[in-house]
Amino acid sequence: MGAVTVITSGKGGVGKSTISAGLGCALACRGKRVLLIDGDAGLRSLDSILNIEKNVVFDISDIVSGNCEPIRAIYSCEESAGIPGLFVLPAPAREKDILHPKIMKRLVEILSPYYDHILIDCPAGIGKGFVSAVSAAQRALVVTNPHPVCIRDTNKVRQLLNQMGMPIQRLIINRFEKNRFHQLGQYEDLDTIIDATGIRLIAVIPEDTALMGDLPQTVVRVKDNSVQRFFGPKTSPGAMAMHRLAARLEGENVPLVNLDK
Repeated sequence: MGAVTVITSGKGGVGKSTISAGLGCALACRGKRVLLIDGDAGLRSLDSILNIEKNVVFDISDIVSGNCEPIRAIYSCEESAGIPGLFVLPAPAREKDILHPKIMKRLVEILSPYYDHILIDCPAGIGKGFVSAVSAAQRALVVTNPHPVCIRDTNKVRQLLNQMGMPIQRLIINRFEKNRFHQLGQYEDLDTIIDATGIRLIAVIPEDTALMGDLPQTVVRVKDNSVQRFFGPKTSPGAMAMHRLAARLEGENVPLVNLDK
């Protein structure tokens, strides 16, 4: 059975979908079979990020309504993004087609034996889409930026995850830039952010414009990354952080890099 992880956030615009796609790429580069489920009904983005948008005919709502078999709504990223082992199940095009939590959970249970990892890209906020996505997961990655509003909303998400019985929660601080962090002056250090959210840290993703371009190729370019390699000027720090996050998610003991560098 594959590990099922929901990637969520309290506030929109923190880079949750980028992390979902990047982490999926990094896990696939490790030889894993990965399914990305886009849970953001009406505002799906994973198909665009992973260059499969033109191929999409069916989505997750077509499966549950009986319009197609699951295999026809699951799209490979091998040809479009050059990543074998990575697959995407798009979200419904209409917000009203959000899956009921029980249906989402059952569908994920049916699909999980065929994958090493299932990553669910949860919509931002705490509405019906949040409940649907979280209900099917075994663990949660909560994405935030080092900004007071994001931190406050992240704490709210933690409380809701606790209420829903989510046993494993980990924090990702995204778009971190040292100088801007100190200029804000809201938090003394990263430990202060961790304490404010109440969630154990698993990764810090640096601000990196490379992740805004062709994300699959940015991550694949360092697919042989051994954590200590690829420190050259053409290397994407964000992509390297994705590979370190993938390693930690698989149980490897990978220390945080020195953020002063």
